[in-house]
Amino acid sequence: MNPFLRKTLTRAGEALIRRTLRRGMARVLMAVAVAGSATTYVGGSGALSWLGSAVAQSASLFATDGGGKGVGFANCRKFFAHGVAPAAPAGSQLRELCFGTFAVLHSGATKTPVYVAERLSRDTLLAARRQHRSDRFFADARLPQRERAELDDYRRSGYSRGHMAPAADMPSEEAMAQSFSLANIVPQDPAQNAGAWAKIEQDTRRYVMRARGDVFVITGPVFDGAPRTIGAGRVAVPSHLFKLVYDPASGRSWAHWQANSPDAQVGRPITYRELVQRTGLELLPGLAAQSKAADSAGLWRNP
Repeated sequence: MNPFLRKTLTRAGEALIRRTLRRGMARVLMAVAVAGSATTYVGGSGALSWLGSAVAQSASLFATDGGGKGVGFANCRKFFAHGVAPAAPAGSQLRELCFGTFAVLHSGATKTPVYVAERLSRDTLLAARRQHRSDRFFADARLPQRERAELDDYRRSGYSRGHMAPAADMPSEEAMAQSFSLANIVPQDPAQNAGAWAKIEQDTRRYVMRARGDVFVITGPVFDGAPRTIGAGRVAVPSHLFKLVYDPASGRSWAHWQANSPDAQVGRPITYRELVQRTGLELLPGLAAQSKAADSAGLWRNP
């Protein structure tokens, strides 16, 4: 590309991001990052492809851990019960990412989510039924390159790109596009992803459809001490997946725990307390004291 045109396009992309931030248009910034990343990694060419890359990279410059637009859980407390996010586990390279309809705690060590939080309702799921699945995966430009998965890491790996916040939960075109960020994805056994795990996702949506109010769902991977990795980026492969469901209206909570393997079966849900013991994560910190007392009294029931 002509050097003068390249410089002009770079300045244009950065100026667009600055204007977006000044106006507080976090959703527009995300849309630009999604579009830019998709153009860059899906195989666009020429000046348009390069502009998409420049804009996506510019977006990452303005999105830092400190709580910029779209980054930092202070911007998306609504996805957590009582507005309290789980305490971050010990370790470095953890980044809080806000999306339009879910929140991700991302690990640069595993290059996967630690957990993904959603707030679902009957209305959001009815809207989700009207959406068309986009299937345009992209590397998230808000994450440093050394901390994120790339599309090439999954190619010919034998694993599918498994959503933690399911595409079928997404109530808008923008939310659908965002759900294909690799920050929301883990390497998942194809048979488990399409079979036993899909059944858990469907059962969760069925419960939300009959719930009296909003339902909080937290999904994530669990890793062995020395997990297998895929790709040049060494994306960690989880040994298990979990999905925690909490219904404030009824006070009920339960968790699904499933091996990331082709012979995985849908088993009986486990209690929140048991999930905490297995993962070491207090995923409902605002309710920790209440849950301990309720567990003892037998009030926090499985569905």
